[in-house]
Amino acid sequence: MEIDEQYMWRCLELAQYGRFDVAPNPMVGSVLVYKDKIIGEGYHRRCGEGHAEVNAIASVKNEELLRQATMYVSLEPCSHYGKTPPCVELILSKGIPRVVVACLDPFVKVAGRGVKRLREAGVEVVTGVLEKEAQKLNVLFMTAHTHQRPYVLLKWAQSVDGFMDGYRKDKSTKPIQLSNTIRLQYNHRKRAEFQAIMVGTNTVLLDNPSLINRWWKGQPPLRITMDFKNRLMPSLHLLDGLYPTLIFSFTKEQVSQNLTYVKIKETAPILPQVLATLYEKGINSLIVEGGSKLLNSFIDAGLWDECQVERASVQLKKGVASPDIEKVAETFKCVEINRYGTSHALKYYK
Repeated sequence: MEIDEQYMWRCLELAQYGRFDVAPNPMVGSVLVYKDKIIGEGYHRRCGEGHAEVNAIASVKNEELLRQATMYVSLEPCSHYGKTPPCVELILSKGIPRVVVACLDPFVKVAGRGVKRLREAGVEVVTGVLEKEAQKLNVLFMTAHTHQRPYVLLKWAQSVDGFMDGYRKDKSTKPIQLSNTIRLQYNHRKRAEFQAIMVGTNTVLLDNPSLINRWWKGQPPLRITMDFKNRLMPSLHLLDGLYPTLIFSFTKEQVSQNLTYVKIKETAPILPQVLATLYEKGINSLIVEGGSKLLNSFIDAGLWDECQVERASVQLKKGVASPDIEKVAETFKCVEINRYGTSHALKYYK
């Protein structure tokens, strides 16, 4: 088992190279070993391209060795046709006799079928090697397909005395900047890691945000907001058509260049409809950045998985109160992330 763990750690290391490019697919790494020597390795580089197993096999110079090799892979090999052929059939065609898997794939089209197919074909399959570590690496993917909704990260910055911003009557008053440069770069990295980002209508009207990751490489997230009273003007950044944007409405259902209106029911709870729609569209991860009303609605509904709060040393004394995460204290555990100059960030998990 120690030898299996050694090679599985390498799989997990390889998998992380695809962090910013594989969504909505999971990060996966694979290693091929012959007589205690690595003869091939690969990882899933980009959604729509070859999976980790395909790339690992392609890297092997002498394919004859595969018939006596062990394949290590951080996620159960797929058994269905998607954007690429099933990896299980490739493994069988190469005659690989032993496969070691970290964790099973919760996606309904796989969900144990890959392992079952291999075993039925006579392949020795070992599962559960570094299982928790592999699940943690792909917690966004795992959560989405386990709960049929995106993994939800709530995120905001607040003053030391608990305010997100000062009082502002209109957009002519600029918001108070609570995050420092290092933390802003971290926030934009998160945007590159997640598939979607959401803010409330008032935030759009007051701040006119772009919601892109201009300080970090990678694909910008899908921009999401709501417009139930038809208050959003075409001049706003979210409606500029430069990046994909989704707006939930009670009345509109239309699609134009990079701008989609989705109609939901006014008589049903809003957030479950929003999350169900996103999951149906293949969105596995969502950042919610505000404002306070929207963040509190996610907290009250229990529809969140992680919360990151940056606490700056500045005092505002009055203004917009930050969300009250402490009111659901019995449902989470809190750990400090890091200090950034005079501010620090706390991370909460349900």
